[in-house]
Amino acid sequence: MPSDAPSPAPSPAASGPPRPVTLEQVARVAGVSRATVSRVINGEPTVAPELRKVVERAIAETRYVPNRAARSLVTRRTDSVALVISEREQREVTGPFVGRMFTDPYFGRVVTGLLGVLRPRGVQMMLMLTDDETSREQLIGYLQQGHVDGVVLISSHAEDPLPGRLAETGLPVVLAGRPASAVPVTYVDLDQFTGARMAADHLAAGGRRRVVTIAGPLDMPAGQERLAGFRTAMAAHGQPDVPWAEGDFTQQSGTDCMRRLIADHPGLDAVFAASDLMAVGALAALHRLGRRVPEDVAVVGFDDNAVAVACDPPLTTVRQPVEEMAAEMARLLLRRISSGEGLPPSVVFHPTLITRASA
Repeated sequence: MPSDAPSPAPSPAASGPPRPVTLEQVARVAGVSRATVSRVINGEPTVAPELRKVVERAIAETRYVPNRAARSLVTRRTDSVALVISEREQREVTGPFVGRMFTDPYFGRVVTGLLGVLRPRGVQMMLMLTDDETSREQLIGYLQQGHVDGVVLISSHAEDPLPGRLAETGLPVVLAGRPASAVPVTYVDLDQFTGARMAADHLAAGGRRRVVTIAGPLDMPAGQERLAGFRTAMAAHGQPDVPWAEGDFTQQSGTDCMRRLIADHPGLDAVFAASDLMAVGALAALHRLGRRVPEDVAVVGFDDNAVAVACDPPLTTVRQPVEEMAAEMARLLLRRISSGEGLPPSVVFHPTLITRASA
């Protein structure tokens, strides 16, 4: 005899876990074909930029997660890339290199730009560090075992053999910054020379006539180009042989260099620091020496990191769009991985002068 009691509602466990979002569902949300969604996820260059953005928004909205195991069987790819940061040899693993990597805003901006492109496509990123021959050999061995599909490499020092070693492996590689020597790799860089020239033009236009500069490391292309661009422009403004001191892109080196420069050139009225961190260090030294900024000494930095706005006074600086540059590195790498073709052309971004209260 049938019971009058209502049937119990199915429990969440009985209904089972939610089904994963499919490519077809993403395509419906985006209003495109399944094939278009697939091309976006695989990083293929044939999708128009605006259409790519529509698909990426649909991926985020639906929380689509690619079936990595199934994709790997079909594509023979791992859907993983390595961000390799290569530095000069340090005596201790916990030495300045590791500490600077987690405190320098540049590295965080690079990671942000990379993830903005990689995550919507279901590509994982692993961080790998090298600073001596042993770690380089371990890295090359690991990469050659097929654990990742490609590499974004941050390596700026001229003597570093890693760009050439990676090129020899045949793995897709994109380098952050122009290599110091001729290496067959794609790179993304800023027009460093022009950026430094903008700083010089701004100081000269402001009537500064006793100018000095704190250079970056001169075994790095960025350090060389920023120094050359600034001194060339200042010579054109009638100030040849601009005094300079070599820093290492850290705040402490900016303070140390500023002290030396002001001791040797007490009448200076402007300083261009080749990084914002060095400019902040220079500001600290000037404050302690009783020099007003910008009334007594104008200060211009380079990068437009968060510290440029947080310091007192806010820093006039040359902006390099690090997040956009890193995003382009990711796109170039995915294109190379997807197509299997030759090297994509390198890309050079243009700088912008951001004027604030320091100069």
